[in-house]
Amino acid sequence: MRPVLLLDVVGLTATALADMPRLSRLAAQGWSSELSTVLPAVTCSVQSTMLTGLAPADHGIVGNGWYFRDLGEVHLWRQHNRLVAGEKVWESARAAHPQYRAANVCWWYAMGMTTDITVTPRPIYHADGRKSPDAYVRPPALHDELVDQLGDFPLFTYWGPTASIESSRWIVQATQHVLRTASPDLTLAYVPHLDYDLQRFGPTSAQARRAAAELDAALAPLLDECDERGITVLVVSEYGIEGAHRPVHINRALRSAGLLEVYVQDGREQLDPWTSRAFAVADHQVAHVYLGDAHDEALRRRVRALLEELPGVDEVLDREGQARYGIDHERSGELVVVAEPGAWFTYYFWQDDARAPEYARGVDIHRKPGYDPAELFFDPADRWAKAKAGANLARKKAGLRYAMSTVPLDASWVRGTHGRLPSSAADTPLVLCSSPQIPQALEHIVASDTAQVPAAAIKDLTLDLQGLGADGG
Repeated sequence: MRPVLLLDVVGLTATALADMPRLSRLAAQGWSSELSTVLPAVTCSVQSTMLTGLAPADHGIVGNGWYFRDLGEVHLWRQHNRLVAGEKVWESARAAHPQYRAANVCWWYAMGMTTDITVTPRPIYHADGRKSPDAYVRPPALHDELVDQLGDFPLFTYWGPTASIESSRWIVQATQHVLRTASPDLTLAYVPHLDYDLQRFGPTSAQARRAAAELDAALAPLLDECDERGITVLVVSEYGIEGAHRPVHINRALRSAGLLEVYVQDGREQLDPWTSRAFAVADHQVAHVYLGDAHDEALRRRVRALLEELPGVDEVLDREGQARYGIDHERSGELVVVAEPGAWFTYYFWQDDARAPEYARGVDIHRKPGYDPAELFFDPADRWAKAKAGANLARKKAGLRYAMSTVPLDASWVRGTHGRLPSSAADTPLVLCSSPQIPQALEHIVASDTAQVPAAAIKDLTLDLQGLGADGG
């Protein structure tokens, strides 16, 4: 059985690849193709499709988060694998080969995952409110090995205004350690670096080109080691990032129409999903709109008409429309809204920034009821934003509580986005393989200028590369 490294280089497109000579060499020695992603083209949904071979309608991951109706709360970036229905690629392999070993380094939904080895970011939330970098690692002894060799997982370079190449370098080096010490049959690794400056500055910016070159250099030792060890590398990308120029304040539109409600605490407004007749969970270029009464057809028609007239909206999908895209799941909103090219949805529900909730100006991915790419910035309008962050870090080191209120509330700073299906080749994700042997089922795709490898085919492709076949044996 040939070992495989399934490497998720998020944001990888032909544009980025032009500045990545080591990955380009891998593709030249093996093969490459465009990848047909899923709607929504966001991390949790696409990764789950790749690992199960199923559409979001079947595995249930309809976005990076959704409204949990049984809890009455919006949650993004949950971590437990029980949320993902369907048999994962390593589980299929084990059906025929019980000794099959798999490792996961930072693919999502890692908690409770049935891999033999797991490494995933997991901060320490202290009793006094502080947050410290750390990771959840199985087996436990591996945690100390990684910390001894690499230091703590660099959480604050993994997301937020200080996100940088350091987190991806740590992941690459952790992956190398796992390959050397455990020799899994399948190793998953996720490197996020292209997500940062491509969203901050746009996919064709000088910063984006520099980020691609940085990541390529960081990946080179891992790719070289795989060559030496006879490990096939299958590189995938979840989505491409396109230029962004129009933030769409979907919740503010629903509020102005009297459909979204808030409640007030300490003078600040909070989303009230329990009493709202309609509200949106914004997730990049896709938003799930939940109705207070799912059976109220008049309400559904009213909300749909309002959204269809909202500038920046491309499509409004009811259940029938969702079925066309394979996203018609009970977790989906009664309506799913897709942005036009270059547009994206904010989660903002307040009308006055002075009334914004406290978390709005911080990096707070678990409390915000929607995705916030502005978290990648120190507020450019606040000349003291970085200084304030430094002072807060000093307070943290002194053991004092602090609030990192440095994120802008002006969404126009964001220059890159994703989530809708690609509009051009420039924002279409890629799949690369180090093996020159093209599986028979993909020969017509790789040989074509127009055909694409479906994201749902990555599971079977991985098994084929190992000589296991689509049924795991």
